[in-house]
Parts: sequence; structure tokens; C-alpha cells
Amino acid sequence: QVQLVESGGGLVQAGGSLRLSCVASGRTFSSYAMGWFRQAPGKEREFVAAISWSLGSAVIVDSVKGRFTISRDNAKKTVYLQMNSLKPEDTAIYYCAARVGLVARTPSSYAFWGPGTQVTVSS
Repeated sequence: QVQLVESGGGLVQAGGSLRLSCVASGRTFSSYAMGWFRQAPGKEREFVAAISWSLGSAVIVDSVKGRFTISRDNAKKTVYLQMNSLKPEDTAIYYCAARVGLVARTPSSYAFWGPGTQVTVSS
């Protein structure tokens, strides 16, 4: 069992930056992969980025590539999502998720989820 808690969300103006953190606790394994998803009101949950604990290999969705960066600190059991050049379209609840195995892009592939953190980007 793994528990996930996100932090770092808030209100920021367009063009600004935020760094989200996801701290994992409980029984975590090097074979886990961590993902970031977001969901805006009235829209489906959307894949943003994912990274593996052991290899550090990462994938990022095209819509945020070049603006967002995913990274991890294995010692702190923390995954980060650095978000730069934020746009109003990035406004959403951002969720951290974990799964056993390689990085994946679909929400159904992840068994463990954090409660989410709100990111609001104003014009």
C-alpha cells in the first residue's frame, strides 16, 4: 500500500511558474512508476507526465512539452512537476498517481491516487 499527497498548487498569473510535489509513503517499491494527471471542470482526466522510480525514464504529453518537467528524488520519495509559462488552459486539479510497472498514460493503469491539488492560472 502506498499513500500519495500532493502540494504546491495555488493561484498564479499567466506566464508564471509553479512546482508541484508528490510525497509517497507506506510501502513503495523501485518498480513503481509515478504519473501526473489533471482534470478541469466538466472535462475528462488528462495525462500530463510520468516517470519511473528506478530508471528515471519519463514521458510528457505533447501539450505541455517544453513547459513542464517531471523529476523525482528517490531518497525523499518525492516526485515533482515543474510548470513554467503557465496558461489559463492549465487550470485544473492536478493528481499524483502510482502504479507497479512501467510508465503509462491512462488513468485506469494507476492503482494509487492522491487527493489532488488545485492549480488556477489567471489571465
